[in-house]
Amino acid sequence: MSADKRAALEKLRKDILAAAPGAEECISYQMPAFRLDGKVLVWFGAASKHCAFFPGSTAVERHAKDLARYDTSKGTVRFPAATPLPATLVRKLVKTRIASR
Repeated sequence: MSADKRAALEKLRKDILAAAPGAEECISYQMPAFRLDGKVLVWFGAASKHCAFFPGSTAVERHAKDLARYDTSKGTVRFPAATPLPATLVRKLVKTRIASR
């Protein structure tokens, strides 16, 4: 994995932990993830041309305006490693995911 992808995912990891302090790291569907109260909360990872954050469809739908500049699909946000997701956006997505479970 390239250094910029590693740095972007490490930042995302720290931002997720800040938004959900009780969450624990785990592997789910062969991807790094965070579990809260025994249930998987969010996933993240890197592909050949982008990094991805998987906060679920409700969070992506609810924050569509904030995500307009990113490539999204049902429950996925894809972003270039050179421009990681802002911490405030990660916080919104994680908090929405927690509330919708």
